[in-house]
Amino acid sequence: MERAPDPCSNYTSGSMWDPNMSNVLRERSRGNLTGAEECGGSVSVAFPLSMMITGLVGNALAMSLIYKSYRKKESKRKQSFLLCIGSLALTDFTGQLLTSPIVISVYLANRQWSRVDSSGHLCTFFGLCMAMFGLCPLFIGSAMAIERTLAIRSPHWYSSNMRTKATITVLLSIWGAVLSFALMPVVGLGQYSIQWPGTWCFISTDHKTPRNIVFAATFACLGLLSLATTFTCNLATIKALVSRCKNRTSSSQLSKQWERITMETMIQLMGIMCVLIVCWSPLLVLMLKMIFNHTSLDRCGPTLAAKDPELQKDCNSFLTAVRLASLNQILDPWVYLLLRQILLRKFCQVANAVSNCSNDGHKEQVIILTTETRKPEGFA
Repeated sequence: MERAPDPCSNYTSGSMWDPNMSNVLRERSRGNLTGAEECGGSVSVAFPLSMMITGLVGNALAMSLIYKSYRKKESKRKQSFLLCIGSLALTDFTGQLLTSPIVISVYLANRQWSRVDSSGHLCTFFGLCMAMFGLCPLFIGSAMAIERTLAIRSPHWYSSNMRTKATITVLLSIWGAVLSFALMPVVGLGQYSIQWPGTWCFISTDHKTPRNIVFAATFACLGLLSLATTFTCNLATIKALVSRCKNRTSSSQLSKQWERITMETMIQLMGIMCVLIVCWSPLLVLMLKMIFNHTSLDRCGPTLAAKDPELQKDCNSFLTAVRLASLNQILDPWVYLLLRQILLRKFCQVANAVSNCSNDGHKEQVIILTTETRKPEGFA
């Protein structure tokens, strides 16, 4: 999902309009168009362009490293997790690839949606991508959390039943289910509409149409449910890890390797979970708030502040929340890469100290981890 444009586009969108009403923005005065150009047409396009490049490069690099890790024999214990995190990078990469060019085109058109999409079909496609590539990372994050919980709390069942095919089936089911949900407005169960300031499309929260409210509320509830599932599973996994670490009696090389692999994946999972919660919870909560308060963004505009300051505040907050959510696709791969390459060793040392692991095996484990992270294979 791509970054929503900046408030400078107020010059081009005094009020909300339907995608089929392409003549609305064409009636804007030349004075307003001049104001839009002064707002930074050539400069502001650098923001979505730089975000697109950062997101695509980060996700491509993450997919490359995950593929190399997956091919190594010593990563057998992590194959299911690697498949999940690889699918997360692929989802974010695809979302960036589909939405970024549209956003850049709108910026180049002085942030006037009608110049890019006179028919309104592109708005539906953009909104579908926003919903599809918004929910998928949340669901995949939940799948990763559940996978780690099963691996730690039920290792025997996990080793006997959790095969690569099962993981692939779950991931394909997530993509298929989310795509089916995102297609509902296409058949009339909800609506994707142009949102304030008139330069991007998302789920409509117009309370005058019950179907729109049901679809928007379902989207928000599914997102919050996935965040709650991820958080709960991670807490259960951390509790099991600490308990096992305190009660560990074996100091074999295999036991130490298991602890290292588990600690790596948990650190990566916690990082991605924090990004998901920080980026998505404000938007999902605001959507539910607007639905319960029977408010929508249809009245948002540059003159609304004088008429209804509270609604204008909601409009600004919603726009900020969407921008924050759009950062998720960009931050996910870089969090994964940084935790693996730069911060992993320090985090593992702190986690070992906090969990009160046996002092006899602590130094040896840190030496093993330090040696392995310095090797090229340390990305595995």
